[in-house]
Amino acid sequence: MMTPKSDSHLVLIPSYNPGPKVFETVHSARQYWNPVWVVVDGSSDGTDIELQALADRDDGLQVIILPDNQGKGAAVLAGAKAAQEAGYTHILTMDSDGQHPAQFIPQFMAVSQANPDAMVLGHPIFDASAPSIRVNGRRISNMWARIETFGAGIADSLFGFRIYPIKPLVQVMTGSRWMRRFDFDPEVLVRLSWSGVRAINQPAPVRYFNREEGGVSHFNYVRDNFLLTFMHIRLVLGFLMRLPLRVWRLVRRGRLRSSHR
Repeated sequence: MMTPKSDSHLVLIPSYNPGPKVFETVHSARQYWNPVWVVVDGSSDGTDIELQALADRDDGLQVIILPDNQGKGAAVLAGAKAAQEAGYTHILTMDSDGQHPAQFIPQFMAVSQANPDAMVLGHPIFDASAPSIRVNGRRISNMWARIETFGAGIADSLFGFRIYPIKPLVQVMTGSRWMRRFDFDPEVLVRLSWSGVRAINQPAPVRYFNREEGGVSHFNYVRDNFLLTFMHIRLVLGFLMRLPLRVWRLVRRGRLRSSHR
């Protein structure tokens, strides 16, 4: 693993009871980037012990262990704060279950390094392994995210393979009690967009593994769809509060353009 170490960008992998797939994920990420950090979110499957053993043998791997399960958003925030304290400016997040394409890490990082003010968002390319209910269901969330961000250009709000500038990410998350569990992925994009962080979309394949292949899913259709519904209600209210100012700015911009003709 001779990948040169980056002083600004790192790969952050939140992990909760992922089973053996996490070791494949970490190995693949380390092939393409240095450093890689794993935040173990209160896992009870024993993967934290082996991950720490791997980190003891690999200077490019760091493991942060949270004592209790707090949710994906909380794990990302813990990792982002630690990365900021260590002097890093950007994190690329990817899931621990092997669904995200590690070979695309250098490409995404290059886009981020050329556009440090932006968030670089994976736009998933699905294959036959993708459950149709998940593919169709995300269209609803994506539609609402586009409305809530005034069409700011977010192609997919749920795909977790993405790069965040750490400073605005931490500011947005610490300023809210939300974005700590499954609802983290779409809500943080909307709120970052509201704060002025622009989005750059990059296509990336996604792979869903079945149980025989070692796939693990903690998605609960009732609980997590309720979280998403409640989240979008909050965001729509925020959108409506910002709408008058948005309209005023558009009208003012139109008047300025007319006065210069």
